[in-house]
Amino acid sequence: MQWIDVRSDTVTQPTPAMREVMQYAPVGDDVYGDDPTVQALEAQAADKLGMEAALFVPTGTMGNQLAIFTHCLRGDEVIAADDCHIVWHEAGAAAVIAGVQLRTVDSRDGMMPTAEVARRIRVGDDIHCPKTGLICLENAHSGGRVLPLAYMREIRAIAHEHGVPIHLDGARVFNAAVSLGADVREIAALADSVMFCLSKGLAAPVGSILAGRADFIAEARRKRKLLGGGMRQVGVLAAPGLIALNDMSQRLDEDHANARYLAEQLARLPGVEVDLAAVEINLVWFSLPASLPVAPLMAALEAAGVKANPPEAGRMRMVTHWQVGRGEIDRIVAAMRSGL
Repeated sequence: MQWIDVRSDTVTQPTPAMREVMQYAPVGDDVYGDDPTVQALEAQAADKLGMEAALFVPTGTMGNQLAIFTHCLRGDEVIAADDCHIVWHEAGAAAVIAGVQLRTVDSRDGMMPTAEVARRIRVGDDIHCPKTGLICLENAHSGGRVLPLAYMREIRAIAHEHGVPIHLDGARVFNAAVSLGADVREIAALADSVMFCLSKGLAAPVGSILAGRADFIAEARRKRKLLGGGMRQVGVLAAPGLIALNDMSQRLDEDHANARYLAEQLARLPGVEVDLAAVEINLVWFSLPASLPVAPLMAALEAAGVKANPPEAGRMRMVTHWQVGRGEIDRIVAAMRSGL
């Protein structure tokens, strides 16, 4: 049985073209800086974002934490949405690695009220207070919503007024660009550093990119080594990253259309509630009846060859990617119907 995996877009398998280029990728030693495939990936990623330089890192979490570590001094304070990935899903790394504290703002889908962001910026030189070292945004938000460019410009203006840099957790920034109908450079231009994942909807097996000014990336490269992220003949992973960056980024609208189709079909099932307006990228969230037994539902999905995360507090998420088309969605919906 061919499994359908909708737990996340991190589960994507490399495409046949990616497997082919991995076999023949020119390699060097990236710690020495002489892996030509990594050099090509970093240069093209920087150009794609309109940034001066870029750094290939193993994971998105490392990319985010390197950004915090490089922007901030120990004891600084980082302003972030209370529902963002850096706060919820990075194991408290900012405290351990960079020695910073996170000052969160109540938010909805990553949208912090701009007045609240401004209010939390430390002004003056009170010796009792930490300094505001960074503002973090997430676009697309890990809940699936997209931050409008106008909102990002407002945050940018506040940050600029106070001389505070912005880091963008852009794990799915190419999805955000497609949803906004914008060039990804327009989003990146509103931040001082950007991280994006090659290994989510872009389908590379491993890796993320951190981009920013040349001097920032030079310091981040040093800190990557400190964290154990210096890699050797890593061109075998950078090669599929090039396909992810240049080819897979151009087909994300298919994933979005399939997510919309999935959401519409789920909404027709008895007891299932879907906010169709919230389906902006490839993530579909939906609510189930509170009294619904979870075990029979998950058993029905498994019997149909569907891998899905179980609901939490009555809410469930499914994620489309290049291996989930209309036929797979119809199979998922049929399994859901039998399990409800």
